[in-house]
Amino acid sequence: MTTQTLIEAHDLVKTYTMGDQTVHALDGVSLSVEVGEFVAIMGASGSGKSTLMNILGCLDRPTSGHYSLAGEPVESLAPDDLASVRNRRIGFVFQQFNLLPRTSARENVELPMVYAGVPSAERQKRALTALQRVGLGERSGHTPAELSGGQQQRVAIARALVNQPQLILADEPTGALDTHTSEDIMRLLTELNEQGITVVLVTHEADIAAWAKRRLVFRDGLMVEDVWQTPVRHLAPEVAP
Repeated sequence: MTTQTLIEAHDLVKTYTMGDQTVHALDGVSLSVEVGEFVAIMGASGSGKSTLMNILGCLDRPTSGHYSLAGEPVESLAPDDLASVRNRRIGFVFQQFNLLPRTSARENVELPMVYAGVPSAERQKRALTALQRVGLGERSGHTPAELSGGQQQRVAIARALVNQPQLILADEPTGALDTHTSEDIMRLLTELNEQGITVVLVTHEADIAAWAKRRLVFRDGLMVEDVWQTPVRHLAPEVAP
């Protein structure tokens, strides 16, 4: 079976100057991810995993090195072109949902299409379809305050899907959720991956990373582990005190 490379990164370096010190957030990282993979990125705070996620998501640029997304070199693109790549190819899911509080679920999901210039009627149609896809079609008129944490994250995932991205980048997507709800969200991400969407998630939790097919571990700006694994389709039960 022919595979297609979606993410191709070579010798990524990201440095920050803090006073008279230079901090190496990434120190020569190379990475290749094929279309349809489900990858978990792990590491302690300061390991470089969030810096890598920001570069992969075209939210930041490497200090040096090369990054291509779907065959398109992106590290030297102008800001407007980077924004276009983000909107066309990537859906983002964050720990804190990032929903507009006084706006309905449907209107929250429509936002990426507003930036893409999609006409209003088409936005509404696609937003409702995305909400139905995550099991929230009947909650489209509810505001975030009227939804549970798990439902809010589903709205955020629907928002990530509306522009039909090739890649979902999920940064600690279960970090604000309980175990049962976390399992629901991971099952949803797994279903989307099985439908052909590439999923890359950052997590510090081993039982969340266990859902992925591949696990990368970062330490001090370096990738120190890259292993394929048999995904685990459940979370460890919580132990009563």
